Amino acid sequence: MEEKNYQHNKIKIDHRLKKNKQFNYIFRKGIKYHSKNFNLYAVSSKFKTYKIGYSISKKEGKANKRNLLRRRLKEIVRKNQLVKDNYNYILQAKNGATLLTYSEIEHQLINLFKKHEENKSF
Repeated sequence: MEEKNYQHNKIKIDHRLKKNKQFNYIFRKGIKYHSKNFNLYAVSSKFKTYKIGYSISKKEGKANKRNLLRRRLKEIVRKNQLVKDNYNYILQAKNGATLLTYSEIEHQLINLFKKHEENKSF
């Protein structure tokens, strides 16, 4: 049998928080920043890369609304390069976050991460 070398199977860095233990640690130890519709928890990490998790309550609506909000959050964070290395983050949506437009969400998230940057420098 011929052995094939697939380049697309390379290991890529995964920036997701997956384990409940990781979420609980950041909720307990992290510094909390808040806006009208979102909370940001940030804690420094011993690793060089960042990890980020998204928390959206079932009170926000059915799965399609929660997934739309999560996809918007991910895209805003990626597009604006809001996260910094050596930190772990959780973005938590408050009630009413699914009713916001993309630009309103983007404005609130940029301000949240600015608060984190200002506080981090002390």
